[in-house]
Amino acid sequence: MTIVIVLAVAVLLLAFAAIAALLIILLRRTAPKELGPSQEQLDQIRLELSESLREKELERAREEAAEIRDKAENDAGEIIRKSEALVEGAALMRREVEEESRVLKNELKELRADLERRESRLAERERRLDEEGRAHIERAGRLAESETDLADRRAELDKLGEQRREILERLAGLTADQARGELVKEIENQAKREAALIVREIESDARKEGEKRACKIVTLAVQRVATEQTAESVVSVLHLPGDEMKGRIIGREGRNIRAFESTTGVNLIIDDTPEAVLLSCFDPVRRETARLTLEKLVLDGRIHPQRIEEAYERSRAEVRDLCVRAGEDALVELGITEMHPELITLLGQLRYRTSYGQNVLKHLIESAHIAGIMASELRLDRDLVKRCALLHDIGKALTHEVEGSHALIGAEIARRYGEHDDVVHAIEAHHNEVEVRTVEAVLTQAADAISGSRPGARRESLEAYVKRLERLEEIAQGHEGVEKVFAMQAGREIRVMVRPDNVDDIQAQVIARDVAKQVEEELTYPGQIRITVVRESRATEFAR
Repeated sequence: MTIVIVLAVAVLLLAFAAIAALLIILLRRTAPKELGPSQEQLDQIRLELSESLREKELERAREEAAEIRDKAENDAGEIIRKSEALVEGAALMRREVEEESRVLKNELKELRADLERRESRLAERERRLDEEGRAHIERAGRLAESETDLADRRAELDKLGEQRREILERLAGLTADQARGELVKEIENQAKREAALIVREIESDARKEGEKRACKIVTLAVQRVATEQTAESVVSVLHLPGDEMKGRIIGREGRNIRAFESTTGVNLIIDDTPEAVLLSCFDPVRRETARLTLEKLVLDGRIHPQRIEEAYERSRAEVRDLCVRAGEDALVELGITEMHPELITLLGQLRYRTSYGQNVLKHLIESAHIAGIMASELRLDRDLVKRCALLHDIGKALTHEVEGSHALIGAEIARRYGEHDDVVHAIEAHHNEVEVRTVEAVLTQAADAISGSRPGARRESLEAYVKRLERLEEIAQGHEGVEKVFAMQAGREIRVMVRPDNVDDIQAQVIARDVAKQVEEELTYPGQIRITVVRESRATEFAR
């Protein structure tokens, strides 16, 4: 504030000096021309000019003073703001320093506690070392005593050996060399006996270690393979666009449903279930073919016997393609390449076959995964072992066409299509029908057993049911003149299609009676089974 006042006074002084100089100049210019006013008038004029100039200078000084004051106030405000910022920064730095100090104190406390714990552990370790040292000293003393005892026994044995040698020489009349030979022979026999004991102990330890490692490998393989728990069903559900479609499926007086069941061999169940029908059959291939057939008929909308046969033939071809694709997908999933196309086709056909309710193709894929994991743990050829496990049940695709065990049939098929000898041997030996000679065959057996024995994998009752239905069809098929046989209604009905040219109405009655009698003698079943023999004549001609 003092600086502002000094600057204002200096400005006023400069203004006064300028005004005085201006007045002198004016007086000098006006003096020669006229006498001018009197001294009093001059003083009056000077006084008025002085007052006017003073007022202007004062106004100007006030403005400059106001500007200077405003500037000073702005500077002071800026200085105050900077000071406040510095104060805030100092407070923040203080808090940070206090926080760092607190963190350092905590770290020091933790370091101190850690040092105390380490000192405690070192003291405990030192105490333990002292105890171990004392134990070692005691053990050394006992060992020294044992060595002394052994030395005494050795000396005693040497003495007894010398006495024995003398007695042998005296009684048997043997020379020293002969006695030495007898002694060497005895020592050799003793060494062999001790070696046999050592070998037996080593074999026992190796057997225990091998069993432990085998359990570990099998457990690891089971844990690493995650598979779904599946059991095949004998019923498929097809959803319909509306309930009015059921009437079209049944047809006039049941014509369409009879034609469908006769063509596909699958029982079609139409009940009160809204917008759905059931397809029942123990053969999954036949049931899937029928499902695709009915699905095509529903989409087309035209349902009559001729269309049913056409759709059935297309569905059979489609199922064959699906089987081939299933085999190729299995190879891709397992990373196996270069397999004969016929083997791929047979492998895909197992998609619709079951063993005790377990899908055979899924069983083969699961067994291959398990065998591959065990082979990796044993550092064997993983691809070869997976190939053995994948093909070990390939013979089941032809068991209904070729007589014999599926293991031997599968081995013959694999050998025919150029598979490796180890693969062929693993297939034929996986049920011990051939003596096992390779590690790959053992791993195939183990993988097959693990996959088949896990909880939820198989269901005995379903397999027995399927075998009973298959036997029903075989009994009816064995009669002369029979063309097709279908087990319907979960085995409660057998529908036999005979050739009308070879079987007349009377012979049809005879076939029905013979089939019923044979079923009563061979099979055990609940309730009763109806045998229906169908003799149908059909004439077809084309208009050209």
